[in-house]
Amino acid sequence: MNSKTLFDKIWDSHVVRSIEDGPDVLYIDRHYIHEVTSPQAFNGLKERGIPVMRPGKTLATADHNIPTKDQHLAIRDQLSRNQVERLSENCQKYGIELFGLNHLKNGIVHVIGPELGYTLPGMTIVCGDSHTSTHGAFGTIAFGIGTSEVEMVLATQCILQQKPKKMRITLDGEVQNGITSKDIIMHIISEISASGATGYFVEYAGSAIRCLSMEARMTICNMSIEMGARGGLIAPDETTFSYLKRLSSIPGIKDLKSSINEWSNLKSDKDSVFDRDLIFDAGSIKPMITYGTNPGMGMAIDDSIPMTDKSGNEASSSFIKSLDYMGFKPGMKLLGHPVDYVFIGSCTNGRIEDFRAFAQIIKGRKKAANITALIVPGSKKVEQQMLAEGLMELYKDAGFEVRQPGCSSCLAMNEDKIPPGKYAVSTSNRNFEGRQGPGSRTLLASPLTAAAAAIIGMISDPREFITEVKK
Repeated sequence: MNSKTLFDKIWDSHVVRSIEDGPDVLYIDRHYIHEVTSPQAFNGLKERGIPVMRPGKTLATADHNIPTKDQHLAIRDQLSRNQVERLSENCQKYGIELFGLNHLKNGIVHVIGPELGYTLPGMTIVCGDSHTSTHGAFGTIAFGIGTSEVEMVLATQCILQQKPKKMRITLDGEVQNGITSKDIIMHIISEISASGATGYFVEYAGSAIRCLSMEARMTICNMSIEMGARGGLIAPDETTFSYLKRLSSIPGIKDLKSSINEWSNLKSDKDSVFDRDLIFDAGSIKPMITYGTNPGMGMAIDDSIPMTDKSGNEASSSFIKSLDYMGFKPGMKLLGHPVDYVFIGSCTNGRIEDFRAFAQIIKGRKKAANITALIVPGSKKVEQQMLAEGLMELYKDAGFEVRQPGCSSCLAMNEDKIPPGKYAVSTSNRNFEGRQGPGSRTLLASPLTAAAAAIIGMISDPREFITEVKK
């Protein structure tokens, strides 16, 4: 029998039909939708007079456009309000479960899927959102799709896809104290560039990966897309199963023990072959921060901005353009550079573990006067956990305000925008020009680095504030 990678096992078992010299028809187990990329897809169904084939396989939430303050009031922005209303109407019409604004299960789609038990090992998962790769942390093939493909999945529960190449990234060694999964994935992206995994689906392996919590694994897989990968996944193990056992319910699973026995076989065979293998030393990773306008432009927080781009081209036009936008120069150090905003949240770092880490540095200290902080839980459940654990009170004592759940300042499709020219240390996933608002300057970092910046008012090394922190 031929040896197979984990990716091959899941993909091959979901192929309905292979088109000669073309794509595969791939069956989709779970389809997530939100208010931004679904309206046109539903309009397409309406124009063709066809139903949603399997509405029970689709789950909807409102997250991108919603405000994070006064959610009990009508959404002020007309476009955002229209999109949220259309989502509600379409879900009601086609019988799709919706966790809309103010629903107790509302939240960012890539946060609520796992925490509500809808994301399970061995699945194929799609969503009209590039960071669908998050769900790969459970040993799934999860990837983002376009609006026309959203319509295709609604209509057929299948999608046409060319099978990507396979890459394995192995991370061995012991992660240093104060280093988070955000630092790990930012380090990898800085090493291979924002396009280094283009055309591949990545499996993360190694002792350092196995030591990570599920929340940390979700952060790793979430940012796979930022190095050009189609997605990323991690083989399910006891950490995965313990996470699932703690959930209050798992829709569609009657016998969890039996399912876990089946999921235990979801791993790459020992002698399976990948198209590309990369190995990293986890012990050498430091706290990371970006200095440019793509996630590949990252460095250790105590380093200097390089003199050349990743290709070794000194003063290339795109490299200099990026630094000019950020107000930086080659060779410059960022430690001690003043910042204006701190944002903790998003589908990358909006889970309870991220807010616990943030609190470790905040506890007993006060927010810097020059900092405007956007602290946004990824879901209603995370919000409730923060309240139950006393984190809300801790943040309040330190001078912070906790907002209501939503995508918030990750992408500025709502009211939480960073003003032009202002610097934001952000725990989100993208630092493109204007990503957090027209003219905004984004520095991607971990929750620990964001907390250090919030306390000092400038870019600071979080290791100076902590003695022990969970990865």
